[in-house]
Amino acid sequence: MHPTPAPPPRAARGREIASLAAFDRVAAERGSLAGYRVQAVDLTDRTSALLRLDTADAVFLGCPMAPEAAARVRAAGALVFPPVPGLPFDPYRGRPYTPEELFASLEEGYEATPDARAHAWFRRTTGDGDVFASMLRAIHDDAVSDALDEILDGCRVVGVMGGHATERGSVEYAGAARLGRSLARAGFTVATGGGPGAMEAANLGAYAAPFADSMLEEALVLLAKAPSFRPSVTEWARAGFEVRSRRPGGGISVGIPTWFYGHEPPNPFAAHIAKYFANATREDGLLARSTAGVVFLPGAAGTVQEIFDNATPNYYESRGEPRPMVLVDRDHWTRELPAWPLLRSLAAGRALESRIALVDSIDEAPDALLRLGG
Repeated sequence: MHPTPAPPPRAARGREIASLAAFDRVAAERGSLAGYRVQAVDLTDRTSALLRLDTADAVFLGCPMAPEAAARVRAAGALVFPPVPGLPFDPYRGRPYTPEELFASLEEGYEATPDARAHAWFRRTTGDGDVFASMLRAIHDDAVSDALDEILDGCRVVGVMGGHATERGSVEYAGAARLGRSLARAGFTVATGGGPGAMEAANLGAYAAPFADSMLEEALVLLAKAPSFRPSVTEWARAGFEVRSRRPGGGISVGIPTWFYGHEPPNPFAAHIAKYFANATREDGLLARSTAGVVFLPGAAGTVQEIFDNATPNYYESRGEPRPMVLVDRDHWTRELPAWPLLRSLAAGRALESRIALVDSIDEAPDALLRLGG
C-alpha cells in the first residue's frame, strides 16, 4: 500500500514536469507522480523511482525510460506516449528553443543544423499528406505554445513587426535595433517574428540593452559583414554568434518564427525561440501575446496582414480593451502601402481610435507606445 499523497497543485501548470531537476524535486517533496504530466524528460536513470512512485493518472510525453519502468507505470494507471524515433525535433518538448539548440552543428554548415533538418522534414511530410506527421506537427506546436505562455507569464510584451528584407548595415536595421533596445530598457519584453531583417534587429537591440551604447554600435559593424541570410545562412548565422560570443549574457527577448517560411532562418539574438510548423498559429499567437502593444515597421504583404490581424480583435475588443498599435514611416503606410487610412477609418468612433498612432521615425515609436497606454 502506498501512502495517500497530498494532491498536486490544482493549476495545470503546477502539474507539469519538464526537466530532470523538477522530476527529482517532485519525487522527493511529494513522494508521488499521481496526476502529473512529464514532458520530454530522459528517465532512463530513474528506474528505481518509477518502480516505487504512485503514477496513477500521470502522463509521460516522450520520456525515454527502461522497459520495466514503462511497463510498471502503465500498470499503475499512467499513460505513456513513447519518444518518436527518427525525428529532427521533439514533439513533446517542454521549453522554447534556444539559438544554440536550433543552430547546433553550424560549424558543418547550416544544412546540418536541427533547424534546417526540421524544415526538410516539414517539406517532405507536408507533401505526402501523412496524417501521423500532421499529428506530430500539431502536438509540437501546442507544446511550444504552452512553453511560451510559461515564459511570458507576467511580462509586458511589445510585438515588433517588420519584414525580413531589411539588411544588416542599413539605416533601417540600425533603427530597428535602437527600438528593441529602447523597449527593453523601458521594461518591456520584445517579441518578434524571430526571423532575419527588422525582426533580428529588434531582438539584437533587446540583447544589447544591458550593455553600454557602444556595444550595439560595435555589433552593427560586425554584422554588416554578412548583410543578408542570402546567399549563405551559414555565414549570416556565424556573424550573429560572433557578436554573442564577444558579449555574452545579453538581454532577454522572444522570437516566434516558423518553418512554413523555409527561406527565413531564426535569428540568434532571441533568448527564447518558439518555432512553429503552422504559420497561422504562430502569427495569431505572436499578436495575442503582445499584451502591451505592437509596433509595425515598414514591411510588405506579411506586415500588412499582421496589421489587420491585430486590428480585428482590437476592433471587436475580443481580447479586452484595444491594445496600442504604432505604425512607423508615414510615407510607407500612407503612400506605398496605404494601410494607415484604412486602419484609421476602421477605428473611427470606437475605443480603438485612441490606441493607434502613425509616426515618422522609429525613434518616435517608444514614446508613442507609452502615450497610447502601452
